[in-house]
Amino acid sequence: MSKPLIEAKHMSVDRKSSLDTQGVNTLRRTTLGLFGFLSIAPLMACSYRLRGMVDLPFKVIAITGNPSPPLRSDLQRAILTGTDAKVAINPKDADLILEITNDITGREILAYNANGQVSAYRLNIRVGFRAFDTAGAEIVPEAEIYITRDMDFSVSTVLATDVQQQQFLTSMRSDLAVQILRRVSASARASQVKSF
Repeated sequence: MSKPLIEAKHMSVDRKSSLDTQGVNTLRRTTLGLFGFLSIAPLMACSYRLRGMVDLPFKVIAITGNPSPPLRSDLQRAILTGTDAKVAINPKDADLILEITNDITGREILAYNANGQVSAYRLNIRVGFRAFDTAGAEIVPEAEIYITRDMDFSVSTVLATDVQQQQFLTSMRSDLAVQILRRVSASARASQVKSF
């Protein structure tokens, strides 16, 4: 009979230590959460927004024209994740029509090494666009954004260089998509100020 009493004593000690550990963990989590919130609170108070976030006064945007498939998907991703707007398939359903007039990707030789082999390239993307509302009023007249990146090249690592080039182009298109939306946002705000 004395044996079950001893086991009950040990169980209560184990249970007590697990409750103490849970209490410490809860206190630690609460403290860390409070510090995390307090470090972000000043940024929220000054209406800080993450990079890539764009304020657009439009609820639905249609992308028309001739963008390359990667640029179209980057624009759609930038609209859906960086704004409060949605993407329309049919331009008749949109508040704003973003027309891509040209989308040119290029690569030019930037430098040669001592052996006369290419040692660096300059990648460039040029995108022409305009934006207008459903009534046909221009929000952004015909405009063009041009972005370049320099890339080192080595004949011994051609496959790795091709992968790096694709990564650079993907990053450049993503940056272009956000820049286009910022230009539309700035022009839309400027036209709203003029109308007052």
